[in-house]
Amino acid sequence: MKVNLEELSKLERRLNIEIPLEKVAKAFERIYQEFQKQATIKGFRKGKAPLDKIKSIYKDEARSNVLQDLVQEHFFQAIDQNNLKPIQQPRLKIHDLDEHKSFSFSADFEVHPEINLKNYENLSVKKELLDVDEKVIQQTLEKMQAQQAEFVPVFEDRPSQNGDVAVIDFEGFVDGQPLENAKGTQHNLELGSNQFIPGFEEGLLGTKPGQSRTLNLSFPPEYHVAQLAGKPVRFEVQVKELKKKALPALNNEFSKKMGFDTVDALKAAILEDAKKNEEARIKEDFKNRLLKELAKQNPVDVPKSMLESQKSFLIQDMRERMRGMGMTEANFDDYSSKWDSDFTETATFIVQSSYLINAIAAKESLSASQEDMEKKIQSYVDQTGMDPAKVRSIYNNEEARSRLNHIITEEKVVEFLTGKAKVIEVKKADLKD
Repeated sequence: MKVNLEELSKLERRLNIEIPLEKVAKAFERIYQEFQKQATIKGFRKGKAPLDKIKSIYKDEARSNVLQDLVQEHFFQAIDQNNLKPIQQPRLKIHDLDEHKSFSFSADFEVHPEINLKNYENLSVKKELLDVDEKVIQQTLEKMQAQQAEFVPVFEDRPSQNGDVAVIDFEGFVDGQPLENAKGTQHNLELGSNQFIPGFEEGLLGTKPGQSRTLNLSFPPEYHVAQLAGKPVRFEVQVKELKKKALPALNNEFSKKMGFDTVDALKAAILEDAKKNEEARIKEDFKNRLLKELAKQNPVDVPKSMLESQKSFLIQDMRERMRGMGMTEANFDDYSSKWDSDFTETATFIVQSSYLINAIAAKESLSASQEDMEKKIQSYVDQTGMDPAKVRSIYNNEEARSRLNHIITEEKVVEFLTGKAKVIEVKKADLKD
C-alpha cells in the first residue's frame, strides 16, 4: 500500500491511498468464494457452482463488498501509520475498481488542533460585586400580592381602563361570515394583557357595562393560523361587566399564606433568595469571562465540522425556545439570519473552551474521577428529591455519563483557574460587555 498525506489547511488532511493489484485480486477472490459457498443456483448443488458462473451473477454485488472492505481496511491502516485522529467520517473520492488493476482512493477529513497552553495561571478577569438593592423586596412583594389578587366589581361610574377585567360577549366575522372558534360569552378579558390580537383590548378602553363596540381589525401577518394571517376581521363586542384588581393587605395573615409567620420573616426570605439568585448569576457570568480570557490568551484553531455542529445545536435549541414563545418559523429564520455572526462567535467559543478545559484537566490531573461522578449524582438526588435509583438510571448510558464527566471536569478546571487568576471585583455599571 502506498500512502501520500497532504495538508490542505491547518486542520484539513487528505490521504491518497493506492492498493496494489495483488491485494485487490485477493479481495475479489475471497468475496467470490464467500458467494460461491452460499449461492443456490439452478443446476448446481449449493456451494458447487463454478466461479465463472458466480462472477457473472454476482459481479456488481461482489464489487460493492470488495470496495467497502478495501477502503475501510486501508484507510484505518493509513491513519495509524501517520498517527492521525480524524474528527469526522472522511469524504471519499473513489477511483474505478477493477479486479485486474491496482486500486486508489483519497480521503479528506479534519483532525483535532494541537493545544499549546501558554498562559492560564495568571488570567486577569473582572467579577461583578454582589449588590442586592432592597428595592427587590418591594418589587417581589408587589408581584406576590398581584398573584393573590381578587377581581371585584367596579361599582363607581367610570369607563374601563388598563388593568380592568371586562366581562364580554363577542363574535368575530371574516368576509362577512362568522369565524369558527371566535365566539364567546361571559369571557373575562384583562385589558392590557395582550391575550387577543392587537387592537382588540385597546378598542375596549373607555367602555362601560352595557355598551357595545364594533372592532375592525386585522390578524397579524405572522398569525399562527396561516389562512387568517393578515386578513381583516370584524368583532362585535358587548361589555357586560367591569371588574378591578383588589390586592390583599400586606400583613401577617398574608405572610402566613406564603409560608412565613410575619411580614419581616417574609421580607428576610425574599432578600436571602434574591442574594442566592444574584450569586448564581454572577458566578455564571464570571465563569464565562474567565473562559473567554482563557481562550484569548491561548488561541485554538476550531475545526469547521465541530463549529458547524455546535452552531447547528445552538440554533436548534434557540428555535425550540422561540417556538415555545410563539415565534413562527419564518420569523425565526429572519432572527437566525440577523444573528448568524453571534451564533458563530458563541459556537467558536464553546469549542475552543472545551479543548482548553480538557487540556488543562489532563495537564493538572483535574479530570473527573468515578468518585466525583458518584458525588455529583448524589447531589442531584439531594437537590431534586427524586428516587435515587431513577436518577442513577438516567446516567447509565455512555452519552449521559460523558456529559456529566464534562460538567465535573469543567467545574474543577474553573475552580483551579479562579484560584490562580487575578480577580478584579467591580460594580455592575463598570462592566462594559
